[in-house]
Formats: sequence, structure tokens, C-alpha cells
Amino acid sequence: MSDLPYRPNVGAVLFNHEGRVLVARRAPQPGRGETGSGAWQLPQGGMDEGESPRAAVLRELAEEIGTDRAEILAEHEEWLHYDLPEHLVGVVWGGKWRGQRQRWFALRFTGQDSDIRLDADAHQEFDAWRWAALEELPDLAVAFKRPIYETLVRSFARFAVPVAGQPGDGASPPSS
Repeated sequence: MSDLPYRPNVGAVLFNHEGRVLVARRAPQPGRGETGSGAWQLPQGGMDEGESPRAAVLRELAEEIGTDRAEILAEHEEWLHYDLPEHLVGVVWGGKWRGQRQRWFALRFTGQDSDIRLDADAHQEFDAWRWAALEELPDLAVAFKRPIYETLVRSFARFAVPVAGQPGDGASPPSS
């Protein structure tokens, strides 16, 4: 396993105007050999050759949740890694990778809930989504991703607050 490289990947911690984050439930993936069906996770995905992490995270949002209506707020300062459990190495991703090397971003969702379309891509990865408190993330994650989610909670806690002037926060939107 240690001879295999890490798969380059990006992840999105997408905050709404209330300071909650989007989590999505993995849909069953017949024939892909992956576990985690039914588990809740943050949107994430592989980077294309030559693609920048910033471009990849917006592309992945569009592919996985049907919208790229988001602005990047921050980037975690370092790449985070996880190893697959031993029984999945050689099964997931065609056996090419030992785990993932991830660049994580905090983003602010600029759309409406109706903009989120899990069925927008032919290879639907999720079958449900919801807004959750940032602190819930580690408890929702599969065990081998939990340390990364704990890091993200600490790194992006400053964004888990309501945004003034947005619908639902009791403040009036700015007039034009």
C-alpha cells in the first residue's frame, strides 16, 4: 500500500447565510467497490490533470450538487491526507491510489436551496442533502475521514456564523 500514491482531490465546506454547512448522503454506487453508501459527507472530488485546486472545487460542486453558485472564502493552508482502509486498497479507484491528498476550501453559497440539484450529473453521487452545524461533521464522517473533518471544523469555524443582511437572519437586506 505504501507504494501507491495519493489521489489529488479537493473538498468544499459550503456555508449558507446562516453559517450551516451542506452535507450530502452517499448514494449506492453499484459496481464501484466503494463503501460509505448512506454516509454523510462534504462534497469532494478528484482534480483533473493541470487543473488548479480553485477551479476544481467549483467544478466538483457543479458535478456533485448541481450548482457552482458559491464564492471561495478561504483555503486550508495545507494539503490533508487520508489512507483508505486496507480492505479497500486495490478496489476503489481501480486500485491506483492508497488514499487521497486533499485541498479544502470554505465557500459561501450564493444561490437558493432550489439551485442544489443532486441529479444534475449522469453519475449521481448523493441521494439526499441537508444543512448541518459545522460541529456535527466529525460525527457524520466515516471513521477514516474523521480526523480531516475535525481539522476542518477548527480551520473554518470563523465562517460558521450568520451573514448580516441575508434572508432569515432578522436583518433587513441592503436597499438599492
